[in-house]
This record gives sequence, C-alpha cells and structure tokens, in this order.
Amino acid sequence: MILTTTSTVDGHAATRYHGIVTAEVIIGANVFRDLFAGIRDIVGGRSGSYERPLKDARKTALEELKDEARAMGANGVIGIDFDYEVIGKNGSMLMVSASGTAVTLSGV
Repeated sequence: MILTTTSTVDGHAATRYHGIVTAEVIIGANVFRDLFAGIRDIVGGRSGSYERPLKDARKTALEELKDEARAMGANGVIGIDFDYEVIGKNGSMLMVSASGTAVTLSGV
C-alpha cells in the first residue's frame, strides 16, 4: 500500500476515490518521562523519552489508515496529514491524528 502526504503519486493515476480515512492515537504523559525530559531540556539535547512514543503513535496511526483503506478496497492513501493535540486533564495526554484519502492507484 502506498502512503503519501502528496495529492498524487508519480507514475500512478488515482482511478477511484474511496473516501476519507482517519486514525487517532492517544498517548499519556508519564511523570518520570516528564522529569527526565525537563532535565534534558536544561542540559540540552534531544528528548528521546518523548520522541519514541511520538514515533510509535505516528506509526500506529499510519497502520490504522492502511487498515481502514484496505477495508474500503483501496491500495493507497494520498494527502496524509498529521495533527498533534494536547488533551486531557492538565494536558496530560497527547493525541496524534492522521487523515487522508483512500484511493485505488493504477499499476500498484
């Protein structure tokens, strides 16, 4: 299955549009992770304690898009957009949402 943020795929025409597919993944912030991320911010560098869960959430959202598109009979998702939102009491959770258009692409 082809997944792309662009509205077209070089060499493959969209022969059918199946509709919009969406996925939402919510991850909770951990107190210890917050503590270590704060220390990392003070001394500099990247915060792996946040990057790993975000990467996993994005991957999960893409897998959900694929599953929904397959169920519609599509072989691709174009125009994928990611959005990140802090939610929950005191901003204790992060939602990663993804959406795109499920399509049938020629030659795939």
